[in-house]
Amino acid sequence: MTELVIGDKAPDFKLPQDGGDSVKLADFRGRALVLYFYPQDDTQTCTQEAIEFSRMRPEFDKAGAAILGVSPDSVGKHDKFKAKHKLTIGLGADQERSAIDAYGVWAEKTMFGRKYMGVVRSTFLIAPDGTIARIWRKVRLRGHVEEVLAAVRSLSAA
Repeated sequence: MTELVIGDKAPDFKLPQDGGDSVKLADFRGRALVLYFYPQDDTQTCTQEAIEFSRMRPEFDKAGAAILGVSPDSVGKHDKFKAKHKLTIGLGADQERSAIDAYGVWAEKTMFGRKYMGVVRSTFLIAPDGTIARIWRKVRLRGHVEEVLAAVRSLSAA
């Protein structure tokens, strides 16, 4: 599979979502989507990222963008995670890794010298026409949410 690049058509997906509904790429047609992939609910960095996106959600709404976080966790785990941290963003459950694989974010990782396969923290900004406008791979959290918001604003100003 070739790596996605800016300008590519965003791969379609349909995933179970927190609250019991499902979510698909077509649900966001006509508005920008911040699609971010993260390894696991309730870990330190993943929790902080979700809290930051939730805190900034009103700004993303004003800029015309929706936010969807995706991990391989279950819907039930997402529901508990959202309730525990009062999250206001949508969370897609990708236990089969269909979207995770389509976006190329499942890869070998190393922690404390141990190699394993997992989700590489990544964010995709999908333009209202369904193309990929920006990609952030191997995301470091500090300043990331603000950088994504700036990209959303520049997209809507274009």
